[in-house]
Amino acid sequence: MKRLFMLLMAPVLAVLLSGCGYNEIQRLDEQVKAAWSQALNQYERRADLVPKLVASVNAYMVNERSIMTEVAEARAQVGSIRITADDLNDPELMARFEQAQGRLSSALSRLLAVSENYPQLKSDTLVRDLMTQLEGTENRIATERGRYVQAVQAYNQTIRQFPTLITAKIFGYDTMANYGVERQTEIMRNPDVKFDLPAGAAAQQ
Repeated sequence: MKRLFMLLMAPVLAVLLSGCGYNEIQRLDEQVKAAWSQALNQYERRADLVPKLVASVNAYMVNERSIMTEVAEARAQVGSIRITADDLNDPELMARFEQAQGRLSSALSRLLAVSENYPQLKSDTLVRDLMTQLEGTENRIATERGRYVQAVQAYNQTIRQFPTLITAKIFGYDTMANYGVERQTEIMRNPDVKFDLPAGAAAQQ
C-alpha cells in the first residue's frame, strides 16, 4: 500500500517541485559548476604552458633570473592548490586560488614585458608558438570567467525571487559568492599580451 501511495505521489511531487522552481535551481546550479569547470580547464592549460615557456626563454634571458624565479614559484603555488567546481562554496580556498592565479598573471606580465628587450627571441619559432598559445589561453580564460560570472548572477537572481526563494530556503540553497565579480571588467576584456619590440628597441641592441 505504501509503495502504491509513493508511486501515485511521485508525479504530483514532480509537478510541485517544478512549479516552485526546484528544477530551475538545479539547472542553474549545474550551469554554474559547468562554467567554472571550463574556466579551470583553461587555468590548467596556462599552468602547463608556463614551464615550457620558461625553459624556452631561459637560454636568452640570462640576466633576468629574479623574474624567472618569480614565474617558477608562482607556477608552483598554483599547482599546489587543488580545486574543483565543488569547492565554490569554500571562500578560504577560493581566496587562495585567486591570490595564486593573480600572482602568476603578474609574474607572466613582467616576463613578457622584459622579453621585449631580447630581439633574439623573435626569431625563435618555439618561443613564438608558446607566446601564441599563451595569448589564446589568456583570451579563453577571460571568456570562461565571464561566462561563470553571468551564470552565478542568473543563479543568485533566481533564488532571490518568489516563489523560488522559498524553495531555496527549504532545500538549503544559498546565494553564491561571484568569484572575480569585483574585477569583472578586467576579466571580460582581452588581455594585452605583446611580443613585439617597441620602435627603435632593435636598433639599440
